[in-house]
Amino acid sequence: MLQIHGWQIRLPSNLTRFVLLALLSVSLMLLDARGHHLERIRAGLTVLFAPIQLVAAIPIRVGGWMVDFVRGDQALQEEVEKLRTEQPLLMAKLQRYDALEAENAHLRELLGTSALVAEKAVAAELLEVASEPFRRTLVIAKGEKDGLYVGQPVIDAYGIRGQVSEVGVLQSKVILITDPGHAIPVQVNRNGLRAIAFGTGAPDSVSIRYLTASADIKVGDLLVSSGIGGTFPFGYPVAKVTKIVNNPNESFLDITATPVAQLSNNREVLLIWPTKAALTLPAPKPAEDKKPAAAKKPVAKHPPEVKKPAETAAPKPAPTPAVSTPQPVVTPPPAEPASKPAAVPSP
Repeated sequence: MLQIHGWQIRLPSNLTRFVLLALLSVSLMLLDARGHHLERIRAGLTVLFAPIQLVAAIPIRVGGWMVDFVRGDQALQEEVEKLRTEQPLLMAKLQRYDALEAENAHLRELLGTSALVAEKAVAAELLEVASEPFRRTLVIAKGEKDGLYVGQPVIDAYGIRGQVSEVGVLQSKVILITDPGHAIPVQVNRNGLRAIAFGTGAPDSVSIRYLTASADIKVGDLLVSSGIGGTFPFGYPVAKVTKIVNNPNESFLDITATPVAQLSNNREVLLIWPTKAALTLPAPKPAEDKKPAAAKKPVAKHPPEVKKPAETAAPKPAPTPAVSTPQPVVTPPPAEPASKPAAVPSP
């Protein structure tokens, strides 16, 4: 009971409060799920929660600094020596890849298409890893002010990690390819066989579904993004096939693959802005060029076809030469009687 200026106000019971708040929560969830009307409000709340997340990440950073301090200079020197030995090999491979990329670009120009490359890339630091069970998401320190958009590809130096699912003002949420709600179109790099990789909820595996026993796929095959859907550019590594189970009682193969990206690396990711090149647009142009050429050829052939009617018109006067032919036929009979009288006096 509350007394305000002599008025007694009776507060609702705890059960009534619980029911009202539950109804309000369900209504807001349905409104957000169907109309997405609360995205701007949620993006604004991320600004308020950003300091809390930064404070919560302090123990992880301090722990990393302590590990580096305990390891000492010897571990750092060993790592430096390892990087020095790997650098020449990587540079040699890079030179070969540059040559292959240039050749590929030249061939695409000859085919009238353009390569799908990232026109912009930005590194983003990770702030938080989702603690929800069976969910694989990340929170990064980039948001709407940095030009991020929903569905933007997120990669690292080894392959695709996922895509942006929510964009806030100062930070955004990334869903990994291992999340149960994520699916990415892929194809086998060896033969171009297309499939779909679904997240399993496990930290290091994806599932390839809807492939029959006759599909040409083997353990160790590299799966790359097929570019279907327009979200991920073509040719980025996704996963490697590690297990194939052919159950005679099932219609499809049970295929498990391991992502090639380092999903357990919780330091930073790379955000890319792929170019929107339409590979199917140049194809109709040669077809359109062939149609006029095909139309010109009949036009060039029409003059001979016009002459043919002239030839058919020529047979019309042909009766005149046909009439003249009987005239020589008529002249021979007078020659025959001339010869007959000559033969009569001879006896």
